[in-house]
Amino acid sequence: MARNTGILADRAIAALFEAGRLTSERELDVDQIQPASLDLRLGAHAFRVRASFMPGPSHLVADKLDRLKLHVIDLSEGAVLETGCVYIVPLMERLDLPADMSASANPKSSTGRLDIFTRVITDRAQEFDKIPAGYSGPLYLEISPRTFPIVVRRGSRLSQIRFRVGQALLNEPELMALHASETLVASKQPNVNGGGIALSIDLAGDKEGLIGYRGKHHTAVVDVDKKAQHDIYDFWEPLYSRGRTELILDP
Repeated sequence: MARNTGILADRAIAALFEAGRLTSERELDVDQIQPASLDLRLGAHAFRVRASFMPGPSHLVADKLDRLKLHVIDLSEGAVLETGCVYIVPLMERLDLPADMSASANPKSSTGRLDIFTRVITDRAQEFDKIPAGYSGPLYLEISPRTFPIVVRRGSRLSQIRFRVGQALLNEPELMALHASETLVASKQPNVNGGGIALSIDLAGDKEGLIGYRGKHHTAVVDVDKKAQHDIYDFWEPLYSRGRTELILDP
């Protein structure tokens, strides 16, 4: 029997576009709809702002930008976003959700690996990355590169959105049952707490002792739309185990 609650899959997301509940200023990319999420695309302009802001329950993001923007950057041919700066970019996609449907956003995994801090903002928002049920209006993305300067352009995809109806979280017994059948994490006895599974860092490393990478401070720019075309060692310094299962993270 089909469930009437949970996260929408790709066919249901496509149906939102067909029904006019999701719209975009240009045709969707062929791979933009993922199995359970939709990639969000940057619009034509980025607004450099002094700091992150929350519009609050009675304000529009556009009104805040009129007051807080430092300058406007044209993204149509690509532009560099510098580390340590905060940018707000209107997204191509716009929502008109049904009254029983909400959504949440998060950075794409590639965005997180590049240490690019992103958060989706809506009009009258009181939380980042949370879109309340029945929301109708535009979407904006806050972008703050932390380690590398990046090149982005109109259509770049840094964040994704998931749509849900009703209560979509699994409880602890359901998570344990899912782990038993699908192996969600490597641990035989996962740490299940608060509706999720805690993840821990592997400091033992691989057979060569590699446990991770640290971003270099002075690098070229990263073009976020070019996949597997950057040399790892131009941007990352490998970290190896020194025989102890601990790692001190220097600021």
